[in-house]
Amino acid sequence: MRVIARRTLREFWEQRGHGDAEQPLRAWFAEARRATWRTPADVKAAYRNASFVGKDRVVFNIGGNKYRLVVALKYSAQIAFIRFVGTHAKYDDIDVEEV
Repeated sequence: MRVIARRTLREFWEQRGHGDAEQPLRAWFAEARRATWRTPADVKAAYRNASFVGKDRVVFNIGGNKYRLVVALKYSAQIAFIRFVGTHAKYDDIDVEEV
């Protein structure tokens, strides 16, 4: 998968108080770049705790479920668009289908 944009992940882990997210986010990024996800079942096989929201959004639990990562997947183009990364509290404030 082509992941757009890694900068969003980096900016998050560089924020004060989120340094512990760096390694889990780097690991997710590396794994996603190597992946060939053609269907939601492919994602579920790699991340059994992933949640699917709407037509193209996937929510990943990061860092032992401390953080949430919302990604819009375009399976046919093999692109993963990072839409949100944050704490559970911030996640609760967003509309996952709209970010």
